[in-house]
Amino acid sequence: MKKYLVFVIALALGFSAVAQKKEIKTAGKELDKENYEKAGAALDAAEGLLDSMDEKYKSQYYLYRSMYYLNNGEPDFGTVKKSIEALKLATAPSQSEGVRNQKQSLKVHLVNKASSLLQSDDYVASSDYFESAYKLVPNDTIYLFYAASTAVNAKLYDRSLVMYEELRSLGYTGIETNYLATNVETQVEEQFGSEMLRDLSLKAKTHINPKVETTKSKFPEIIKNIALIYVQNGENEKALQAMAVARAEAPEDLNLLLTEANVYYSMGNNEKFKELLEIAIQKDPKNPELQYNLGVISTDTNDFEGAKKYYLRAIELKSDYINAYINLAALILGQEESILDEMNQLGSSAADDRKYDELKEKRNQLYLDAIPYLESAYGIDPNNYQASKTLANIYSAVGDTDKYKEFKAISDALEPK
Repeated sequence: MKKYLVFVIALALGFSAVAQKKEIKTAGKELDKENYEKAGAALDAAEGLLDSMDEKYKSQYYLYRSMYYLNNGEPDFGTVKKSIEALKLATAPSQSEGVRNQKQSLKVHLVNKASSLLQSDDYVASSDYFESAYKLVPNDTIYLFYAASTAVNAKLYDRSLVMYEELRSLGYTGIETNYLATNVETQVEEQFGSEMLRDLSLKAKTHINPKVETTKSKFPEIIKNIALIYVQNGENEKALQAMAVARAEAPEDLNLLLTEANVYYSMGNNEKFKELLEIAIQKDPKNPELQYNLGVISTDTNDFEGAKKYYLRAIELKSDYINAYINLAALILGQEESILDEMNQLGSSAADDRKYDELKEKRNQLYLDAIPYLESAYGIDPNNYQASKTLANIYSAVGDTDKYKEFKAISDALEPK
């Protein structure tokens, strides 16, 4: 009787093993045929046998379950996470190739979905997908960078700070070397996946003009965002500490210098901001943006001559710098208020009348000085309502009726509805 019982149990275990193989084999075949309803049914049937499966079949089950979750229709984020978790359980060496392929499929899905969500401005979901791609393939640190950046766009500053701090601790720079060559037939410069592939094309004479380009480091941007998030959270000292560490590592990095300047500006320390911008100009004297920003800060600190010098230098470096022209005009016209205050304080004596005429002439000269800058701005952008409206008002004030009518018609047409 005892031997009979052992035989029955062994027989039952044998049937169980056969059933396991059958259901898992069926699931694999149906997945290959993209028949996900039958594949799901086979996997559901195999699930009840998991406790008695050996490691090989368990891993195969979890691999197929991961494939099912990912490919059955358009999976939502929760289903994709189920696919990832199932894949983690496929640990048998016999499934290593299948696991690698499925991991690649998951990565492609996550990154494509993240990119699509980013294009539709769904920054929260995009960040989730990028972060999942990074966790799936930690060596692809670029996805953690994208997750942090999209979290900033979503104004999830605390979340992005954690990611940026991780990137900093990893020493991530994002620097890449790109191998380029020009296609002989199309004359279009193309990028290759490796130096070897590029060199093979050169030897085949399908490409010419080889070139190697190195991308800029993302480290300054990471530190900048860490610092600015600290400023956003009111932690100015931490922001400056982050900048100090970064500047110590890369003292000649202009981007870091500008980031530190922006931190001080965000803190309301205009004097330090101006000081750092002046240092930046010494490093990059032909940068019109630096000249323009110094013009703005000089205006804020009532340094009229300094502001004018910087705006003119910005225009010298970039002749179509429309904001510099407009700000120059505003700088000149800003002096009108003090003239009007003085005019309004005059009495009715002959001396006061003479003084009034002098001030009126001085005010008219301000208008005439501003006109060339405003007309340059209008010439750069004929749809600029601000420039055309101000020109109409000035020409009216100086008595140039024809010009007034011209710009009055233009500004009326451009006026926002």
